[in-house]
Amino acid sequence: MGRVVSITNQKGGVGKTTTAINLGACLGYLGETVLLIDLDAQGNATSGLGVPKNQNHKNSYSLLLGKCEPQEAIIKTPFQNFYLVPSHRDMVGAEIELVEEEGNAYFLQKAISKLHSKFNFIFLDCPPSLGFVTLNALTSADGVLITLQSEYFALEGLGELLGTVDRVRQSFNPFLEMEGVLITMVDERTNLAIQVWEEVKNHFGKELFNTIIPRSIRLAEAPSFGKPVFYYDPRSKGALAYLNLAKEYLERRKK
Repeated sequence: MGRVVSITNQKGGVGKTTTAINLGACLGYLGETVLLIDLDAQGNATSGLGVPKNQNHKNSYSLLLGKCEPQEAIIKTPFQNFYLVPSHRDMVGAEIELVEEEGNAYFLQKAISKLHSKFNFIFLDCPPSLGFVTLNALTSADGVLITLQSEYFALEGLGELLGTVDRVRQSFNPFLEMEGVLITMVDERTNLAIQVWEEVKNHFGKELFNTIIPRSIRLAEAPSFGKPVFYYDPRSKGALAYLNLAKEYLERRKK
């Protein structure tokens, strides 16, 4: 059975989509079959993998609202063992449409239930909010992976997210686990990164990944070329960091 992982943070700009793309691509390179479902109406994961937005193809909106069969929404990317369900601008309306639907927390779970046997990992790239789309992702997931930017206010607002995760466990998904916490956008020239890492380590303990993701020009450039950084510049700091993260992640899954 494939493991479903919700990559979540209600704050934007914390490396969530970058992690969804690059961890997925590195796991694919290491031989795992990976499906990334882009649930964000902005579609950054979609364009970051070189797929045109709003093309005439079934998408995450179609999938979430039950308007297509799951297989119809999947695109094979040019990258090894890596597949995508692209986003669409209609995802903006999904929040409103879900409000009045019965069982509105379980739509995505139902939609992807047929896909578990086809992939080793299914990553859910969530929008930067804690609305119904994110609720569906957390209800569907086996684990939640949280990305935190390496900045002074890294833990600000995290209590709200953790509170949401706890409420989802209590009301919708008692099996939801903490997949891990990842520190991103680390400026290695400053002491702040060490201070943030230590603060997060004190808060999360073993749930914090040892791998940290540095700020990297190549990492920032890669989405504009429609490629994960490992396929854009495999020797860059960002590519090596995400490859190390993928290896660490797989080692954790073995335990």
